[in-house]
Amino acid sequence: MESNRRVAMIKDHITPANVSAGPGRSIWQGVQQAPPDPILGVSDAFKADTHASKLNLGVGAYRTEELKPLVLNVVRKAERLVVDDPKMDKEYQAIGGNANFCKLSQRLAFADAGNAIAQGRVTTVQCLSGTGSLRVGAEFLAEHYPLKLVYVPDPTWGNHIKIFGNAGHQVKKYRYYHPATRGLDYTGMLQDLKAAPAGSIVVLHACAHNPTGVDPSREQWHGILDVVRERGHLPFFDSAYQGFASGDLDVDAYSLRLFVDAGLEILLSQSFAKNMGLYGERVGALSFVSASADVSKRVESQVKMVIRAMYSNPPKHGAAIAERVLGDPVLFAEWKVELKAMADRIKSMRTALHSELTRLGTPGTWTHILEQIGMFSFTGLSKAQCANMRKWHVYMTDNGRISMAGLNQKSCGLLAAAIDDSVRNHAQSPVL
Repeated sequence: MESNRRVAMIKDHITPANVSAGPGRSIWQGVQQAPPDPILGVSDAFKADTHASKLNLGVGAYRTEELKPLVLNVVRKAERLVVDDPKMDKEYQAIGGNANFCKLSQRLAFADAGNAIAQGRVTTVQCLSGTGSLRVGAEFLAEHYPLKLVYVPDPTWGNHIKIFGNAGHQVKKYRYYHPATRGLDYTGMLQDLKAAPAGSIVVLHACAHNPTGVDPSREQWHGILDVVRERGHLPFFDSAYQGFASGDLDVDAYSLRLFVDAGLEILLSQSFAKNMGLYGERVGALSFVSASADVSKRVESQVKMVIRAMYSNPPKHGAAIAERVLGDPVLFAEWKVELKAMADRIKSMRTALHSELTRLGTPGTWTHILEQIGMFSFTGLSKAQCANMRKWHVYMTDNGRISMAGLNQKSCGLLAAAIDDSVRNHAQSPVL
């Protein structure tokens, strides 16, 4: 009887539009084709191009001077130690992941800022790189924070909007990039943060802003802090490039340590994809700095509830590699050397590209390429100009962002020539 009742209930909901009507049809017949990812779509187009000198500047991954993926020497050493460790097994991790990795990630990010770690006010869980850390944080806030309103910079990393929106937050933008100067719209940023409802969640890029490469100065960070504190906003820092931007781990942590020193409660998403080259290992951490150790413990318990229902516990291997690097003084010192070398190579690409554009006499001002920082540069090219770049077999996102890590000395000339042609012969209005 119960079986017949279920069948009847199912039949009541069957319509020709939502169930297969015969051979060749699918219950997913009405599912629409999703648009290609703006970054991965660039990579697909690049792969389809057979030209010998094609150039992929869309993907945010470090490349060597030979434009090949790089596995850091220190990562190879640490991984060998992990693989050869007879104590390593394939058992599940705890819900919060590798506890020692979490402690080391805290220390890397915060050092002794605000004495927060010593006071037990920081709780950290291992997550699936930066994306997973942001999503776990967004889910926690959707359940435990009263205001479901998130402000992100305009522009920001495209996934920010989807991550917070899919978690149930309303996402708005605050002014950040100033197209005319190709720099920071500091005045507009402060005005928008002041106008935002008190207690709004504010996403801040700790360093190497993606996609623009434009960071506030230290003086400007103090001004941002003042407004955030005055309005009672909750800062959610996204730190995907610590050490990878300036080449110095402490310099790149200045902004978030400033906020913790000021006594603010914050969230922090950390990724080790870029600075350790652990892209496919999905190594990340989510930290909460709370007002007290007691609150911190309760927050941790609820964050673990989010993780348990989402993916139960994080993967083991990548975090074990990062733990070795962060916890061994010799490996840590070696990592800092390799990290600085990557940052320095990107800086040299900025100098080389700027020199080529200057040599060609490309119309416009290109000093922003030198002034921006980190993996990306916001060129200021319009959508039409970006489309023209493909004629030169140069692939980039249509908002004008390029990955400086995808260049080498030889390709800087090709890129400069493509930019020069695009600027001279196509619509001049920049992407806003």
